[in-house]
Amino acid sequence: MFRKVRIILAAIFFIAITLLFLGICGGYAKWLSWAPKMQFLPAVLSLNLIMVAALIILTLIIGRIYCSVICPLGVMQDVISWISSKRKGKKNRFTYSPAISWLRYVILGLFILAIVFGVHSFVALLAPYSSYGRIVSNLFAPAVQLGHYHILSYYVFGVAVVTLVVIFVLAWRNGRTYCNTICPVGTVLGFFSRFAMFRPMMDTSKCVNCKLCGRRCKASCIKYDAHKIDYSRCVSCGDCIDNCNKGAIHYHFMWKGKQQKDFAAINKEASFTRRNFLTATAMLATTAALAKDKCLPKAEDTSDKVIRETPILPPGAISAENMADHCTGCQLCIANCPGHVLRPSMGLMTFMQPTISYEKGFCQPDCDKCSNLCPTGAIRPIKAETKFKVHIGHAVWQGFNCLVLNKNVACGVCWQNCPYGAITMLPLDETNPDSLQYPSIDDSICVGCGACEKACPARPAKAIYVEGYSKQVFDK
Repeated sequence: MFRKVRIILAAIFFIAITLLFLGICGGYAKWLSWAPKMQFLPAVLSLNLIMVAALIILTLIIGRIYCSVICPLGVMQDVISWISSKRKGKKNRFTYSPAISWLRYVILGLFILAIVFGVHSFVALLAPYSSYGRIVSNLFAPAVQLGHYHILSYYVFGVAVVTLVVIFVLAWRNGRTYCNTICPVGTVLGFFSRFAMFRPMMDTSKCVNCKLCGRRCKASCIKYDAHKIDYSRCVSCGDCIDNCNKGAIHYHFMWKGKQQKDFAAINKEASFTRRNFLTATAMLATTAALAKDKCLPKAEDTSDKVIRETPILPPGAISAENMADHCTGCQLCIANCPGHVLRPSMGLMTFMQPTISYEKGFCQPDCDKCSNLCPTGAIRPIKAETKFKVHIGHAVWQGFNCLVLNKNVACGVCWQNCPYGAITMLPLDETNPDSLQYPSIDDSICVGCGACEKACPARPAKAIYVEGYSKQVFDK
């Protein structure tokens, strides 16, 4: 029963998040925004303390159920592993393997240091939710949305392909190897799951040493000959309970004296103790405080037509620093942008984080999707009706490229397409009523939506383009 409920809940989370990353939900996307916001790392980066506490408490109650139900990458590995088990002779293919604790905690330490020092490309590569998002949004969403592939970035596409291949091979052969060896979220939750209130226990009086539980354990954490379970790696899937023909495995209340003592013996092999974990966390927190005022490099613009001194960030991003500190490059905002203006950055330190390019469209005045879907706080929520108060940049007119000055052609396309009325046309010669007119931009009205840049017919270089703000301006 437990396993069936777990599978149903996992399917709900998995489908909801997959639909969001496919970008096919349209106006219904907000109805599914709860799923990304329940992811562990986005909750941490957005300082959603209530959600973080809820996930930790859930882990302390029933173990790493998060990895089997809520995490889409974990569910994807289960699907791959299940398909692999359908091969002839592969149903009982798992065996117990000792935990590689030193590797798990080294990766976790590097992951935290990468967050502290702003090496966000490393963070994005290891974040499980973001990894799944890149796989779906880059490998499957283009075909679903457009009927054919339209790759926004070959670099991000390559990262998604490599990630999928690595995870697929590991899950196909060994089940949850990625979760229990590499994933930093799995390592953190694994520490808490060792002290869970309810955990599976093996009843030696009923066990006949058939080895079935261990051979079907995708986490490879059941040492059946010693009747021990490594709870730091157990993902609370319930497979062992469901597959035991003798009923020798059950969930037990573990917060009792004798059982707690047995549990301590089971985890005696763990090389990373509670004291070491807390000490390392304290050291990393101190480092974070010292590195708070770090300098952030500018993201590289993705347009080959316009060179900007400052990249344009999505409305609600607040600043380049806020974006860099919170974004994990999951591509959720990019997949759901109806104007197709969001692109993954190619900057080394901001790799895969969203920037704006107006090659395919402009930031529509009535759209607030990205700000309301972002689960990490990298893009803060704004309302469509107040979006005109958020200035993400300002238009810059380059007269030497303009058709009016360059070819003596009456244009005014930028003025005609400005949805905010920030552009007016002024005569080149005030004394001549038939004089050609040039655009004049009111920066107090212009929000940097890019409609003028998108519409500008000047080639090869635009006569008007948007320069971003490193810190967005919000009108009162």
